[in-house]
Amino acid sequence: MPKNNKIGIVVDDDFASKNIPPYPHPIFLSYETPLRIKSILTHFENRKIFDNENIIKLKPKLIDESIINLAHTKYHIDSIKNLSNLGSGFLGEEIYITKDTFLLAKKAIGGTIQAIESVINQDVNQSFALIRPPGHHALREKASGFCIFNNIANSIIFLREKLNYKKKIAIIDIDSHFGDGLVQYFYDDPNVLYFSIHEFDFVEGEIGFINELGEGDGLGKSINFPIPMHCTDDIFLEFMDILEPLLNEFCPDLIIIAAGFDMHFSDPIGNCSLTSNSYFKFTKRILKISNDICMGKLVFVLEGGYNLIALPFCVHAVINALLNEEYEPPTFENIEFLEKCKIEDITKIKNSLKNLLANYWISIQ
Repeated sequence: MPKNNKIGIVVDDDFASKNIPPYPHPIFLSYETPLRIKSILTHFENRKIFDNENIIKLKPKLIDESIINLAHTKYHIDSIKNLSNLGSGFLGEEIYITKDTFLLAKKAIGGTIQAIESVINQDVNQSFALIRPPGHHALREKASGFCIFNNIANSIIFLREKLNYKKKIAIIDIDSHFGDGLVQYFYDDPNVLYFSIHEFDFVEGEIGFINELGEGDGLGKSINFPIPMHCTDDIFLEFMDILEPLLNEFCPDLIIIAAGFDMHFSDPIGNCSLTSNSYFKFTKRILKISNDICMGKLVFVLEGGYNLIALPFCVHAVINALLNEEYEPPTFENIEFLEKCKIEDITKIKNSLKNLLANYWISIQ
């Protein structure tokens, strides 16, 4: 594994200062805030992360509205733009609009494109787009779940239609919430493998279940690994027993991580019990796989993660792993959880998913 990886980090002051929630007190709408990025950048500055010669700062790519239109309807784009011009507004119960929303969401797409292009062009080995608003819930025709535009989907479509990039891509979504927007773009696409690990309500039931496998030519390429609440570090990476052979068989040219950190035990809208060490260990594993199968072409794109103390440590853990450095978790994570899901529950999920995938993957049979 290379010792001197060049890591590109997409940063822009606008992500840390603009599109401020209209309500400062802790209600659901207020969690997606510029303080998310500001807390990460402050953490990085205090630890002199950007002084490392292997860290390269990247600026978001400048894009015009036609690029957004590749992935979203004109009506959706106009709705966001008009409400932003008005200066305020709400879309359902999950989306607030300010005067900055349209331009910042557009810049988030540009940041994601820049992170991906820099890796494909081998300007850097890996990259991390520290962008907001997040994107994996956004649908072609509407915003949803804090997400305005679908940053990853838009970037992949841009690569294909504007840069003639036709190679296979794997998306691994580690956000606590199922990427219901992202999966719909590629549900019938045989050249995009979407693998989601997400918290799941096994009592009420919801989308993102293990039998949602794609359709048409994409059947078997949409894979969900639902986990129960209170998942802890010691069993979180059980999903790698399925993911690793799939990636080796699929052999993508690029791996994109939809990097949500709301499975951390402190997150206000997640119900899992991970520490930042899970993200460190996951990144080490996925980096090794990417080095083996696609020359290390690995891109992280920020999605969720809403605890302002934990989020910077989770991102830092990923960067340390990409740099092949050790990581020391913060002392506040040294706690014993009263509730834990059982390894037997994860094993049942894993075996059920293997049985479903055996029809489509040689490596799982």
